[in-house]
Amino acid sequence: MTHPILDTHEPHQLGGDREIGERLKRAGLRSTEPRRAVVAALGQGGHHSAAEVFDSVSERLTGTSLQAVYGILSALNEAGLARKIEPPGSPALYELRIGDNHHHLVCTECGLILDVPCAIGEAPCLTASETHGFAIATAEVTYHGMCPDCQAASLAA
Repeated sequence: MTHPILDTHEPHQLGGDREIGERLKRAGLRSTEPRRAVVAALGQGGHHSAAEVFDSVSERLTGTSLQAVYGILSALNEAGLARKIEPPGSPALYELRIGDNHHHLVCTECGLILDVPCAIGEAPCLTASETHGFAIATAEVTYHGMCPDCQAASLAA
């Protein structure tokens, strides 16, 4: 059983190309058509692989490549406009939900991914038992288990 990659939050209300372009410029990135298209694709909400973003963007920009999408996603992640997560057994996924240090639930059977709020308070929301002198800014937590649909399918089998 497979589920589409889902998000517990509504799609991000980005406005149009103009607002996306302004966000890119504020982050220190040039506002190019490919970058605006990638941000718009991520703005649909959820967690998306580079291939999924490419599929969405290629409808808008017929001359783009998967490698260009990878480069744009990397630039967006580095600029703090997108977040990259790397669940085990999955390609890297990207989302626009940033800045709130939320965590993820991942179904080990179907790959469903859902956002969950920070475990305790604000970032980093968890305290490391040893910091080794680091000034810790965030904590990434991924909960792994079976979603309700997979649990029901497992019990029925």
